[in-house]
Amino acid sequence: MNILFDSFEEWRSFCHKSETPLYQPTLEYEIKQKGASEQEVWEGLKKAYQVMKDAVKTGLSADMNSYSGMINGGAKKVANVPIAVLSPEFQKLVSRALAAKEVNSCMGRVVAAPTAGASGILPGVLVTLQELHDLPDQKIHECLLIGAGVALIIEKRASIAGAVGGCQAETGTAAAMASAAIVYALGGNTDQVFNAVAITIQSMLGLICDPVAGLVEVPCVVRNASAAAIANSSAQIAIADVSPVIPVDECVDAMGEIGQTMDVKYKETALGGLAATPTGQAISKRVLIQDIEIMDDEEENS
Repeated sequence: MNILFDSFEEWRSFCHKSETPLYQPTLEYEIKQKGASEQEVWEGLKKAYQVMKDAVKTGLSADMNSYSGMINGGAKKVANVPIAVLSPEFQKLVSRALAAKEVNSCMGRVVAAPTAGASGILPGVLVTLQELHDLPDQKIHECLLIGAGVALIIEKRASIAGAVGGCQAETGTAAAMASAAIVYALGGNTDQVFNAVAITIQSMLGLICDPVAGLVEVPCVVRNASAAAIANSSAQIAIADVSPVIPVDECVDAMGEIGQTMDVKYKETALGGLAATPTGQAISKRVLIQDIEIMDDEEENS
């Protein structure tokens, strides 16, 4: 895999003919692109996963308060509420996805997977998956390679940027990465892994990017939690051998087509959707005033 695969079908065919694990082509791509040894790539994955785990831990222990005031320790509230809607495990999944994303919104250290705006999804999913199924770190590192391979193809055929394809491109891709990782980690075959991607994309198509005040906080944080839940539901469906009917490459192409025709006000410009509501506009004005006051103070002190 010295160049990106053009499609999931090409990825499938390559691994079938070469009899290599699904993660192997992505590993080889990383080695080629970075000019690194295989051991260095594995070490990099280890560090990335540690950052993910740290983000979850920080978001659930530290005071997460963003400059805008829109983020105020939501992850801890979800983790500690005595009512579990489905199960304690689901509660953990949601709170962990919120936690990692809140760290991003509060200017903490995260892994862009594939973007900072979607940085809570993989951590929330993988940390919970590893805990529930007692998976070794090596398996999780392989999952990261699977997720990277998914993102590389989606980027090539559609987009992973909210400014290009809306939130379907960011959180949708991250959820697809996570669902593929789940199925792979639990022993699913290649068809099931790619079906999970297709089902996830079908569930996320058309999602707009409408950040209030132009900040990656509302509705971005809660969407990370929802996307983590969708990743798990899609994985459960795929691992049961339920067909998505529409092949995964066609689903990705549909995402790209929707992104191309989506109005610009729904693509990270903060001109439509929630950002355009009266409350969203009021928050935007307040944040702008705060910025001006800070600039004035800096000028006075300079």
